[in-house]
Amino acid sequence: MVFAGMVCAISVMLDRNPYVYYSGVIFLLAAMILDLIDGWFAARFRPQAKLSHLADRIMDKVVYAIVFPMVAVGMMWRYQALAESANFHLEMLHVVFVFVLCVTVLMRDNFAHFMRNFSLRKGGEEEMKEVTRLRTMVAAPIGVVLYIHAFYVPGGPDSSLYSWISWLGAIPIQQLFFLEILLLIINFGSIAGYCRKYGTACLDDLCLNDEVLRRRILAVFPNALTVMNALMGILAMLFAYRGRVQEAYLILLGAAFFDKLDGAVARKLGLTTPLPSAKPRKYNITLGGVLDDVSDTVSFCIAPAVIFYILMSQVADESIQALPYGWIAIMYVVLGVTRLVLFILDQNSIPGFFKGIPVPGAALLAAAPFIMLGNTLETNSADLVFWAQFCFVLMIISAILMISFPIRYMHIGRLMSRSRKFLIFTILLIIGFAFTPYFGHAALAYLILYVFSPLYTWRISPEVASKENPEYLSSSS
Repeated sequence: MVFAGMVCAISVMLDRNPYVYYSGVIFLLAAMILDLIDGWFAARFRPQAKLSHLADRIMDKVVYAIVFPMVAVGMMWRYQALAESANFHLEMLHVVFVFVLCVTVLMRDNFAHFMRNFSLRKGGEEEMKEVTRLRTMVAAPIGVVLYIHAFYVPGGPDSSLYSWISWLGAIPIQQLFFLEILLLIINFGSIAGYCRKYGTACLDDLCLNDEVLRRRILAVFPNALTVMNALMGILAMLFAYRGRVQEAYLILLGAAFFDKLDGAVARKLGLTTPLPSAKPRKYNITLGGVLDDVSDTVSFCIAPAVIFYILMSQVADESIQALPYGWIAIMYVVLGVTRLVLFILDQNSIPGFFKGIPVPGAALLAAAPFIMLGNTLETNSADLVFWAQFCFVLMIISAILMISFPIRYMHIGRLMSRSRKFLIFTILLIIGFAFTPYFGHAALAYLILYVFSPLYTWRISPEVASKENPEYLSSSS
């Protein structure tokens, strides 16, 4: 069925027949539904034949090898067909991003195949349970949505299904970016999961009991996540420069996610504890720590300041242009860097808490009203001056909160690791408001609650606040 969908896609690119396009979408939808059905049966009846698991993996590889390169070609074909549209640059950026996403999906499948086979040759047990079901359940629907969007041809049959397909075919690229970033993050998470499960056998073969070499190899993973954090900050500035402020904020959320993930991965791999043979140092300054601070500077100090300056410079009102917003942007960067430097030099840190609001929290707080300011700039509404003044004041407040060291803020990333309910609530809040005009308001309200959270969280002991394991609370209680 997927191969039939590819044939239909080739035919659509040649003669733009809407009925052929409609047939190709039905083929892919049927293939996705059948994949879910066979997974449902396998989970309940649990067939013991190893051939079934091998066949399922081979079919996944074949399907992904067809769908995602086909989608990449389709996006290029759509870009050529819409070369005269107003979103010329955005379409080109989307084509490049889809290409990177397709390469990542295929790379992840081959990497997983290599890691699994190497572990089996070293005597490891084959994992019969589908450990990457979340990636499979997300990749297939997103692949179908991208196919619908890439090869969309109007004028198909008059039916409710085609009306739904037409809605997906005309879905805004901003919403597609959100889905694609989600799939990209899940694929990187799947790569990390395979490294965690099968990486021990690889390291034993490579390192030959050399603990220093083992740590250097393991440090590649959190450092790669740290680099992704910095790249997200640069990408957010580029999106804001193109006038896509809400997407820029979503990318800053992605940077905060990578900032949380790199620390969690480093602690999980045991890279934060020094070797027994290591000499004690007054300041524990490492390459990973410096790289993390540089990435935080780019994503959470420079990026919000640059986006703030870009938006404020576009407000034509004389009262706004009279404000020293350029100096405020510089002050925000300086105080953010100062906060990061003092965080490194602090010898009396409180486990699980930050002294002053952390720079990711300050960046997301200051950038939340940028969404409203960007929307008012597009529509030239009467609230333009209000939101410009609000952003100006909030930048100052956020910068001051970063150096308000007597105030203790809980590590919200570790709170999400401990509390599944809080994590699910946060994810549902982001997904529920990401496609609405009220996303900026929801983000601002959420972060204002975080600003006042020390009124409650000061009662929590550092022993509880520093834990990431959800089982710790039940056992201690």
